[in-house]
Amino acid sequence: MKKIFLTLTSFLILGSLGFAQFDNAAGPKEVEKSIFKNDLPISAGTNTEFQFLAFFINQAVTSNIYPQASLFNGQLVGRLFGSNSSTTSDSLTSFYVEQRILPFFIYQPKLFNGKAILRASFEIDWTWGDQSYGLSGNKGSAFNADNVNIQTQNIELELIPVKSWYVNIGLQRLFDTPYNPYRTFFDKMTTTGYRLAYWGSDGVGISVRHDGDYNKLKAGVYTLYENNVEDKDDVTLYELFGEHKFSMNWNMGASVHYLSDRGKGRGGPSVFSQGLMSTNAAYNGAYLFELPTNDYKADIAWLGTFFSRNTDFWNDPYQLSGFFNFNLGSVKTYDGTDYVKDTDIAGFALNLRGAYRFGQTVNDFVSADFLYTTGDGDGNANGTYSGVITGNTWGMPGAIFVSSGSYLLFPHASVINRFTPVVSDISNMGYGVTGGTLTANYDFIPNRINLKLGTAAALSTVSPQNADKYMGAEINGSLRYTFGPFMTLELNAAYLKLGEFFDSNDSSHGTDINGPNYKTRPTDPWTVFLAYKWLMF
Repeated sequence: MKKIFLTLTSFLILGSLGFAQFDNAAGPKEVEKSIFKNDLPISAGTNTEFQFLAFFINQAVTSNIYPQASLFNGQLVGRLFGSNSSTTSDSLTSFYVEQRILPFFIYQPKLFNGKAILRASFEIDWTWGDQSYGLSGNKGSAFNADNVNIQTQNIELELIPVKSWYVNIGLQRLFDTPYNPYRTFFDKMTTTGYRLAYWGSDGVGISVRHDGDYNKLKAGVYTLYENNVEDKDDVTLYELFGEHKFSMNWNMGASVHYLSDRGKGRGGPSVFSQGLMSTNAAYNGAYLFELPTNDYKADIAWLGTFFSRNTDFWNDPYQLSGFFNFNLGSVKTYDGTDYVKDTDIAGFALNLRGAYRFGQTVNDFVSADFLYTTGDGDGNANGTYSGVITGNTWGMPGAIFVSSGSYLLFPHASVINRFTPVVSDISNMGYGVTGGTLTANYDFIPNRINLKLGTAAALSTVSPQNADKYMGAEINGSLRYTFGPFMTLELNAAYLKLGEFFDSNDSSHGTDINGPNYKTRPTDPWTVFLAYKWLMF
């Protein structure tokens, strides 16, 4: 199994800390200029060809969540209660310590006067005491260590032919927002565009973008899976983004994504395959298509629009963002002589998020977040699927909605080897989801001690068999202490009261809602974790 989170936790710390280390008298533009050069924050005035940065996280976790299959004891990815065997217990308590470092290497030779940049980022992580003298990712801290465990995130070249135009070539971040992921704080990436709910991972390809004062444009093509180089059996994604800044506060944009899936399920994370009928999709909580054969051709498009207002909290206390995305397409299966239409696809998602800053720092705010996705009670059995499809059908994970403020119901980003939210894909196994969160954040000591309290609740958009739509309600909290620039200690806790949705024994969507324990409602999940984070530069 490949790495869980690729690159996101490296930027999470930027968003969670905000501008805590700077004097409040400094203006936002001065702050931005003082900490940014090329992509990641570095010391003001630095002018070197070679830069090294690293993000370190160490966290101790206790919960009643565990995998029933020993295969997933070291890494657990996907939907809680899904086919990854993850479940909860009323008697067993998990406890483990995880560690990760993400080193970044950036080379910008003076010879090209800043117009060529090479970026490389890697990942080394493990659970304390898991393995030694072995070969695999996400392991290597048992006695003696000596494990081969480095994983590659990005190796990409950025060319800047003219001002404000960027060409990125190679293995790069594939995010579903119009903002440049190498020049933007992570919190902005998760509150603009589609908030990584459709595409939030890394992909190899080429992208061209224009970051103007009033307009942003981006076009890209990515080879998700190549398979046999001599055959037309690839999975290819195309994207086109545009955004216009109407005023100091308001931005609006639109996008088109198109995916051609000719992979027949070949490829994918480890041995789990990929595509509409893959184990990967089932693990991630995406909808698992029921097709007569894995020899299919799928053409899927996403047409969307999005807006944002005051995303940095710089101009006034009010922040607002939202999106609407409609996915459509068709699936043809091979009947022995030709490809014939099997399923039409037509579903959509919409999101609205608002926040109000009431205090003197950007950490003093309340927020509300609403998400709706269509669902389909009988899946594609009638020749039409009316739910949502995301990158989670092709990657593990390929999309992550981590900024809602939830810890258990929806995913969060402070994870290393285990990522198991109840709604791990916004399609919610094809049943759809109607839900939201409320959070309140306050700095008791400005830029030093912060308290966050939150709640979340959700319904499925369509009812599963023999059960109700109500999925549950969560309460959570976080206490964060900031030692200094980009260094924090966080204590987090969450509890989720499960609803009648989990009384179902429905497996019509290709997977049992409650996994191996489909006959009874699972025990309510809870978690507590203490995380130390440091972005060093």
